[in-house]
Amino acid sequence: MMDNELLELAKEYLRIDGDQDDKLLGLLIKSAKEYFANAGVEEQGSQLYQLGIMMLVTQWYENRQQNEFGKISSAIEMGLQTIILQLKAGDLVDQSSKV
Repeated sequence: MMDNELLELAKEYLRIDGDQDDKLLGLLIKSAKEYFANAGVEEQGSQLYQLGIMMLVTQWYENRQQNEFGKISSAIEMGLQTIILQLKAGDLVDQSSKV
């Protein structure tokens, strides 16, 4: 999924009309992708990947007050960990089937 499509999905998910926050949302989307890459998850078009991106973007967008760097809400931490583990497991299955 292209960044433009993710931007539109994020705006729909967050119920944002207009384009006043597009630059911020674009930054959050790129940051969420980087977060996943740093966790060992390659970019992909799966719905689970998109959901994980939306969870992070929503968390960061709705909680813009200063937080300790690297901290995310414990409310979504478990869900994100589960998504990341499933995506990584799926990558392992895909890699083993290519052998």
